[in-house]
Amino acid sequence: MMDTKAKIQGLLKHLLSGLYEREEAVRLSLLAAVAGESVFLLGPPGVGKSLVARRLKYAFKDGKSFEYLMTRFSTPDEVFGPVSIKKLKEEDKYERLTEKFMPGANVVFLDEIWKSSSAIQNALLTILNEKVYRNGEQELPVDLKALVTASNELPPDEDSFGPLYDRLLIRYTLGGIRDKQQFLRMITDVDDVYEVNVPEEYLIGSAELEDWNKRINQVAVPDVVLSTIELIRHKIEAFNQQTGRKVPEIHLYDRRWKKVIRLLRTSAFLNNRDYVDLMDCFLMVHCLWNKQEQLPVIQEIVAETVRKHGYSLSINMSALKKEVDEFEQEVDDEIKIKHVKTEEVLKPFDEEYYKMQKNGEYFTGNFIKVTDFNKFKAGKLEVMNIYDEEYKLTGRLKTGTDSGSHSVAVNHNSMNLTFDLLTYQKEKTEVTYKAPHKLVKKFWDERYETLMHYIGKQQARMENEKPEAISELPENLFVSKDLVPLVTENLNEVLQTLDRLKMRIEKVKHAYENID
Repeated sequence: MMDTKAKIQGLLKHLLSGLYEREEAVRLSLLAAVAGESVFLLGPPGVGKSLVARRLKYAFKDGKSFEYLMTRFSTPDEVFGPVSIKKLKEEDKYERLTEKFMPGANVVFLDEIWKSSSAIQNALLTILNEKVYRNGEQELPVDLKALVTASNELPPDEDSFGPLYDRLLIRYTLGGIRDKQQFLRMITDVDDVYEVNVPEEYLIGSAELEDWNKRINQVAVPDVVLSTIELIRHKIEAFNQQTGRKVPEIHLYDRRWKKVIRLLRTSAFLNNRDYVDLMDCFLMVHCLWNKQEQLPVIQEIVAETVRKHGYSLSINMSALKKEVDEFEQEVDDEIKIKHVKTEEVLKPFDEEYYKMQKNGEYFTGNFIKVTDFNKFKAGKLEVMNIYDEEYKLTGRLKTGTDSGSHSVAVNHNSMNLTFDLLTYQKEKTEVTYKAPHKLVKKFWDERYETLMHYIGKQQARMENEKPEAISELPENLFVSKDLVPLVTENLNEVLQTLDRLKMRIEKVKHAYENID
């Protein structure tokens, strides 16, 4: 029997045939349909928004589609069906004939959705929330599997559009084809892009979809994913608090976060996993923006959180680092006795010259180069350049080191002169060590074993998960493999950090165990 992922792969292969740069839109729309969520496509006319919805119809057995272009004058009759005159005359009931309209379809495309009236919007909300259409006195079950909406603009800043926009979980922007070769192939292609022949074995049936929905609810959401989501939420809140930002506040409420979890679970399930992973988290980029200018902000927040924190959140790396720091500091404070001494050291000028303190003007210039001074050999005079206050060469004299390291000997006009070099007082810390008390040492040994055991356990867990995680990341059906390095970079960084912490702890133990 074909597994779920193989089935979705085969289905997508046929749904995507003959499409150009619309693959991601179709993949996300299919994912939303299985998750029971809706899609909003933003883009100008003629970029294939209706094509995405029409392709989606072929994903389901007995797929029935309905599409409608909204105008300011659209009435509920045009979307939900006309009123039955027979029912009205014979039974005095106000009911619509819905079979060939939205309530009778399972894949629906509504273009220019923000031109819809409040009456249409209210009925849509009921269908989305309860999967029923109130037809007169009866509640008619609606077998809506996918709702794709579209517009060339975002909803007006009016409260009336807020509830409907909030229920459209995936927001995706479509533009013209960018790749030159793809564009040329598209305009010369003569195939009918609205007709797709999907083999029976790849079609999704109603009973199968119902079974999937139950199993999707059983997909685990690991701590690493929950921590990542919580940190993303915190970063969005921090962004909203920034002063002087040019991008509007990003308003997100509890219902949308709950829908996001459902979407991530669906992605994991369709990828044959019983747990959500960090690659699935990138799907949040399509769910958390309301205005177009917010999209780059969301992309950066999600990418940065996965790359910098990801797997480290499951280990609580910051707490572990703090505990190692405290262990190091505690041992240092106990075994090290520090003595501060003052010593006299040479003071360079502009890092290149030493200054001679002369008693009287025996010759012009009183600066020598540090590099020349370092070449001196005790008791031996050598010809050396002498410089003035502007570091200009003034002459060459026989010069050498005197008995002290902070002075120079100069032979000038048959006189042997000694000049001190300018110095300053520098504090120097010397450390002596004392062995810890045996009870203290026992306590430290126990702490060492606890930390090493915890780190070893985390390393083993990460290494055991790594082969599976790494091999599966590029195979995600709904997330670009270009994002894989962001996940692997964090995974490798966590493993390296654990190695470094382990080495630090071993050095601490070596320090207190090897004191004479």
